[in-house]
Amino acid sequence: MDLAFVTGHGPKLLTNLEGLEPIVRAEDVVAFAYRDHDDQKKYGSQPLPAELKAIDLPAVRKLGIEVAAREAVAHLTRPGLDGFFIHVDADCLDDAVMPAVDSRLPGGLSLEELATALQIALKSSHAIGLEVAIYNPNLDEDGSAGRALAGVLKEALRPAAPSA
Repeated sequence: MDLAFVTGHGPKLLTNLEGLEPIVRAEDVVAFAYRDHDDQKKYGSQPLPAELKAIDLPAVRKLGIEVAAREAVAHLTRPGLDGFFIHVDADCLDDAVMPAVDSRLPGGLSLEELATALQIALKSSHAIGLEVAIYNPNLDEDGSAGRALAGVLKEALRPAAPSA
């Protein structure tokens, strides 16, 4: 996983190189709405570093999407941090709306939940970039999953309406 590499928690062969520092400190990361706990155990993945802020999907459900997203942004905008980058894996979405991914899991965020979380994050002046990964157009015969994902991004990136 890319997150493991950039935080220096990937395979030792790639992360334990003399003089190589992690690109991002684990304490400056939020893993948000992940739900692959069983796959992590099955494939022997390393656990998330204790210092990394983790808000898994059950916690997001318990808190509500808005509260959870605001908690994540608060962590990423605390003093000492200049900005944050947003990485979205398309497989964070519910399998029913995003089947165009290589590793499908039941459950996940709704399109509306992802749009809300992104809107909250992107309202921050500290948000400096956004990337979307994992979407596989070869698994999207009619393009509907891609259009749905593009719709979420369009909604999230829409400028706020001016106040009256």
